[in-house]
Amino acid sequence: MAAQADDDRLYLGFDLSTQQLKVIAVSDTLEVVYDGHVQFDADLPEFKTQGGVHIHPDHVTITTPTRMWVKALELLLDRMKAEQFPFHRVRALSGAGQQHGSVYWKEGAKTVLTNLQANQTLFDQLKDCFSVEDSPIWMDSSTTAQCRQLEEKVGGAQALADITGSRAYERFTGSQIMKIFQTQPQAYDKTERISLVSSFAASLFIGDYAPIDHSDGTGMNLLDIWTRQWSPQCLEACGTDLHSKLGPVVHSTEKVGQISSYLVSRYGFNPECVVSAFVGDNPASFAGLSPEKGDVIVSLGTSDTVFLWLTKPTPGLSGHIFANPLNRDDFISLTCFKNGSLTRERIRDEKAEGSWEVFSELLKKTPPGNNGNFGVYFDVKEIQPFADGVYRYNEQDEEVDSFPPEVEVRAVLEGQFIARRVHSEMVGFQFGRGTKVIATGGGSKNVDILQVLSDVFNSPVYVKDVPNSACFGCAVRAKHTLLGPSVPFSEVVKSLDPPVLVATPRDSGEPLVGDILVEKVIHPII
Repeated sequence: MAAQADDDRLYLGFDLSTQQLKVIAVSDTLEVVYDGHVQFDADLPEFKTQGGVHIHPDHVTITTPTRMWVKALELLLDRMKAEQFPFHRVRALSGAGQQHGSVYWKEGAKTVLTNLQANQTLFDQLKDCFSVEDSPIWMDSSTTAQCRQLEEKVGGAQALADITGSRAYERFTGSQIMKIFQTQPQAYDKTERISLVSSFAASLFIGDYAPIDHSDGTGMNLLDIWTRQWSPQCLEACGTDLHSKLGPVVHSTEKVGQISSYLVSRYGFNPECVVSAFVGDNPASFAGLSPEKGDVIVSLGTSDTVFLWLTKPTPGLSGHIFANPLNRDDFISLTCFKNGSLTRERIRDEKAEGSWEVFSELLKKTPPGNNGNFGVYFDVKEIQPFADGVYRYNEQDEEVDSFPPEVEVRAVLEGQFIARRVHSEMVGFQFGRGTKVIATGGGSKNVDILQVLSDVFNSPVYVKDVPNSACFGCAVRAKHTLLGPSVPFSEVVKSLDPPVLVATPRDSGEPLVGDILVEKVIHPII
């Protein structure tokens, strides 16, 4: 790591993701001074995972061995120690876990966790502490029946969304708990505490059960997004004595404990090191981009993801409303759109000779609004809306079989971005003069694509590249927690380079092109 004065403070951010455990260390000025990782398949082959998971014979049950995560953390810390990482300079740490995964601690595990012996490995002491050996994770889709039961018990899908921010989803923790309650009753009865992957990882650092944070807890179909407390209706639907098994919840900015004496003795951590609440990976990445209230984050990748900072959300039957990890009273909306860069690349290959340069040249031959031509491109079944197929409409709103190349390239972009904007407004976001869009992901490197995004959203578009944004977000959050609630998050990140402005809406008249396009979207498929 970079040479620094021995008394400089460091902050650690961990990310326990599907395929690896990553860590970065940042300085007081938020400069990244260390990074490391453990790759599950390569570094821990004894657990026989593929892509970090076990795919069961039914191909819908997908789990990860909980003990592997324990061994991964130990291996990572051992490597850091061998590299003479200065643990004594770490003043605070936090982390993220893949959202929706759950860990089941066996009766008596708390006693083991709070009495760890420094002359023994973490793995050896905790290997028998889990009532369910493999943790259900976000990739699991085996709980459709439980999802329908949960929705029915609370009054329907919209009623559940109104309480928890999302309708029932197979990967969400509530239905996963219900499945274990129904199919493994003995394991459920022997479970002393249920953690999310995030709070499980935090527990390993404090040597005690860590509470679940609001932002990850609102991805369970169990936490009331308005009161930030467990919903009695949802708990009753999913299992007996569930409130005591889940324990308390805290806001993401809160301190959940000090570093454990075990880690102080074994690795040389400063005993005053603060452990901030661990969060889900999506809220962590949101924090890593250091947004401000009113920002829109659009990640242009294989799938496109839209994050919104909301004050008055409108939960619906698609997308998710989570508690905001940076502000106690606000929310974030997360919606994933399957048809992202792969769809854009297909049109590039078919209409632009496989070249982004040709794609851009064609794009410049048509004006914003595409002369009234409009397209919907769902190469695979979309999540929002739940539909598939390709549909093209000419300026007379007549469906046609094809477009000229220059019309096609603009149509795919405008169609995609209109869907992102319409959904943003549906969940309660209000575009205004102060709105700015922060673009990330592979597609954010193409300025011509971002110009279309700016025109449709009627907002300036900025780019910001934050490698390992979940890890970085957690390291920054750790510093925020150490400084205390009186210091705004914006003050913590003021030393960071601001996002770079790359596009502004080109339409100078009224109404703006983006508004015209949205008004044109009258087809029910959108």
